Amino acid sequence: MFTFFTDPVFIELAAVIVAVTAFNFTNGFHDTADMVATAIASRAMTPPVAIALVSAATFVAPFVVGLAVADTIGTFVNIESASQQTAESVVIAALIAAISYNLFTWWLGYPSSSSNSLAGGLVGAGLYAVGVDNINWGVLALAQGELSGMMKVFAGLLVSPLFGFVIGFIIMKVFIRIFSRFTRRISGFFVASQYLSVAWLGFSHGANDAQKGMAIIGMMLLASGETQTFSIPDWAILLNATALTVGTMFGGWNIIRTLGFGLYRLRVIHSVANQLGSALVNSLATMIGAPTSTTQVVTATLLGNGAAEKPGHVKWRTAGGIISSWWLNIPVSIVLGGLYCYLYLLIMS
Repeated sequence: MFTFFTDPVFIELAAVIVAVTAFNFTNGFHDTADMVATAIASRAMTPPVAIALVSAATFVAPFVVGLAVADTIGTFVNIESASQQTAESVVIAALIAAISYNLFTWWLGYPSSSSNSLAGGLVGAGLYAVGVDNINWGVLALAQGELSGMMKVFAGLLVSPLFGFVIGFIIMKVFIRIFSRFTRRISGFFVASQYLSVAWLGFSHGANDAQKGMAIIGMMLLASGETQTFSIPDWAILLNATALTVGTMFGGWNIIRTLGFGLYRLRVIHSVANQLGSALVNSLATMIGAPTSTTQVVTATLLGNGAAEKPGHVKWRTAGGIISSWWLNIPVSIVLGGLYCYLYLLIMS
């Protein structure tokens, strides 16, 4: 009656689903810290209210937007022709690499990119298991003026922080110019608008980040023969949205202290400017199917806010430490992905 529980294909798919759920959970509590740090530090919201609002918006988003980001992530490593065990080794190794980096940087209190970790882990595991020819680097498409494959991933992950800094700088300059002559009573307007900006940021996070776990499940379903083309079933959308939301509800207090109190003294005007700028960058990237790092976007936008008002008050040494961890993110994840893939195949052989 329950023989499917002993079916090797079922066991392998179940292992991938568990790993995806764990990744989304760590992604959720890692990124929550970035999204609510400014609202909490500016005292515009209490932590429970900020986290509840972000969690609700994060959950709704995957059911509303399309799946362009999942299509990008899910199709740049070709595991369709690989054996079941090899395909599983790629996705499991990539997920464990991403989870490892997430937990390490969370312990340090540094905001890092779950997206970079997953992309790097996939490349490292893919290089070891299926070889360089089975990774869609997107170089030829780039020469023709189109973004695809890894070039699209790298563009979204590396350009978005720079874009976030510029947008954060511009928005803060506009705010200063418009509201500089207003009395302190204008702070009530910013506190009220905080609810909309936090909700939008949470929505943009769920719209982009939840799709990465969906892509992994779609890859595994294709490799196992459960589907004939890359596609995302409804249950995968629900699972990823739920895991990401539960992780979001836990938050990451080490990272909140770093972003909310470690860069410069935040006021509510910085908080609103940060959330609006970050949400805008995430939303634009999602529209074109480019994966972004909410962590990097929020941090870069916050630095842009600070640079626009009083650059001398920004703790650039702390910012440098955060940014240096970004440059290590993808290379370290590539190495971890290859290592975990090797160990997985060694154990399973």
